[in-house]
Amino acid sequence: MTGEMNLETLLRTMTAKLHDGTYVFATLPHRDVPAGLNARMVFQESEGTTLILLRNEAQAHNLPFEFPCRMITLNVHSALEAVGFIARISTELAKAGMGVNPVAGFFHDHLFVPEGREQDALKVLERIAARTAAT
Repeated sequence: MTGEMNLETLLRTMTAKLHDGTYVFATLPHRDVPAGLNARMVFQESEGTTLILLRNEAQAHNLPFEFPCRMITLNVHSALEAVGFIARISTELAKAGMGVNPVAGFFHDHLFVPEGREQDALKVLERIAARTAAT
């Protein structure tokens, strides 16, 4: 199953969904994820295991964490090989003074933006889609 590769189509047709809850990034020095922990993402790095999970789950498991953020899903099925999609979005968010931690899933891209800036991010995403549709 292949996703969309055309940059203009991706930008023009994307919509964004803000998820409930505050997410955080945590790391474990080993590969053992605590039982009962429901991380949104687990990624193995040589220095440790990175977790993206809800803040209340990190607190319940006494995990130190950083970067309280909100998760926005881009509702367009972007191909994993698509060129420039996240680059364009991250550039526009940077112009608005906002960092972003993007994560590519098989079907969608997900943006983790600083807590408190999620509405700003949604407005930027709406502008990108509207501007692309107008051209």
